[in-house]
Amino acid sequence: MAEPLDLTHLRTLVTIADTGGFRRAAAALHLSQPTISQHIRLLERRLKLSLVEKDGRSSRFTADGERLVVEARKLLAAHDEMLARFTPSDPKRITVGSTEHAADGLLPELLGVLRAAYPDVYLHFRIDRSTTLTESVGKGILDLAVVLGGNGDPAGVEVGELDLRWVAGPGWQLPRVPEPISLVAFEEPCGLRRRAVHQLTELGFEVAVTAESGNLDGVLAAAKAGLGIALLPFHSAVPAGVAEVRGLPAMGAVDVRLVARRGLATDLETTAVEAVTAHYRTVAGRRLRGVA
Repeated sequence: MAEPLDLTHLRTLVTIADTGGFRRAAAALHLSQPTISQHIRLLERRLKLSLVEKDGRSSRFTADGERLVVEARKLLAAHDEMLARFTPSDPKRITVGSTEHAADGLLPELLGVLRAAYPDVYLHFRIDRSTTLTESVGKGILDLAVVLGGNGDPAGVEVGELDLRWVAGPGWQLPRVPEPISLVAFEEPCGLRRRAVHQLTELGFEVAVTAESGNLDGVLAAAKAGLGIALLPFHSAVPAGVAEVRGLPAMGAVDVRLVARRGLATDLETTAVEAVTAHYRTVAGRRLRGVA
């Protein structure tokens, strides 16, 4: 029988594809970059194929590497689904994840609802990016996660939305088309970043990402420092230190979604969905009344 492939190495391969490089994959998996490189070398040695090749200062997948990424996704998805079905739920602990955007104002309300419904349960919260949280729910690490839409296929159920606004530091001036425009954004993969680049390109700007960060505080700090414009979702008013940029088309809203792990108790999922949905309905109602 042929020696089986290592699932950890395959997950590393897929993470490189998802994040766009070895360095970002290392950060996403909390591993060193040499370890990431070793995983790929071991896969190449096992399959006797070249999976990654140099492309200038960076690297890219070979044709065999791209084919393996497709097959690895299928295998890992099947593995994670099977693991979730056989992972016993812990009625004494509920783990909830949320993006930084959605956490503002929401977590206290959700915490109160869950504590009232499950008074003897320990609640554990985790703040992270939407892609990471969704993957953690799929692996059974989290029970529930509140994430933003716009990253590939929609996950979970839609429970609300957040307004998208262009913001920049005080005194930042919108350049004239076709002058270059500086963008500060989240590291890839990020649906908001791609949406911002697409819109600005469509308007005729030459877009340069001058600063990027893996968290909201980093993006806001770069915008406050005047490094560029940012497209961000907000729960209410924009925070101090940045101002809304006028003169660009409105970007509408981004949907907020609740993702539940496979096998989660139906009553728990329903309670969370109702609490989060009620929260965003209340926020929207306040905003409409304020306009009126």
